[in-house]
Amino acid sequence: MLYDIRQVTHYSYALPVPFARQALRLLPVDRPGQRVIASDLSIRPAPTERDDAFDFFGNRITTVAFAFPHDELRLETRARVLVDTPALPEAASTPRFETVRRLALTEPDLGPRSPVQFLFPSRLIAINTEIGEYAAASFPEGRPVLEGAFDLTRRIKDEFRYDSEATDVTTLPAEAFEQRAGVCQDFAHIMIAGLRTMGLPAAYVSGFLRTEPPPGRPRLEGADATHAWVAVWCGRDAGWIGFDPTNGVIAENDHLVLAIGRDYADAAPVDGVIVTSGDHTLDVAVDVVPVES
Repeated sequence: MLYDIRQVTHYSYALPVPFARQALRLLPVDRPGQRVIASDLSIRPAPTERDDAFDFFGNRITTVAFAFPHDELRLETRARVLVDTPALPEAASTPRFETVRRLALTEPDLGPRSPVQFLFPSRLIAINTEIGEYAAASFPEGRPVLEGAFDLTRRIKDEFRYDSEATDVTTLPAEAFEQRAGVCQDFAHIMIAGLRTMGLPAAYVSGFLRTEPPPGRPRLEGADATHAWVAVWCGRDAGWIGFDPTNGVIAENDHLVLAIGRDYADAAPVDGVIVTSGDHTLDVAVDVVPVES
């Protein structure tokens, strides 16, 4: 699928902000199964400083600084992206989850896609016995890892309530798990916490969803803003496979990757510091439109 992406992020500040420094992860990059044809990030007002680089996980980061008073910030991403997700392996043919757990600990690679990077606690995701026990119900002895991961994905979709008022960006997985409610960030964090507690590698993925579904298919939850899902390492042959617990589906050509990390802190679309004494409002609008052949 070939898509045109447009995202507008607009901050309005109650009082002028005299200084700000921010890290923006708003531009997609080439990844396995995804090719960026063109991309651009427009920033208004124009920053005093701008630097484009890549972090350890291969995410593109635009660092900006504003050394003058401003009462709003408008960020507009435009991109054309080709998504061609590799065909999924037969679930029953993937290794037993016990094998994947053992292989992950013996991987010699320490690069950004190594399962070792996504096995341990991170800034926002702790090892949690209660969440681990919940996840383990999807992994009876000997179950193929893809089968277990998909079962856990569907259970979170069925047993948790999507509620944007139940949590905020600072809510930790244990709190959202106790409420059985939250948004895509919470459901991804809960799934990752459960898998890591079991010893299975899981990464946090930030990205976009196709805004309008194909005929006959339901609209995916979270298509109006940046979405979040989980990538699970399913062994050396199957590699990383995406699972969307908000919608109970495997991430395929409807999902476009923006950033990958250990948790939201590694992949936040906008991060940084502003100097102000007032409040602010945030509006985000996303369009992901298939390009006609």
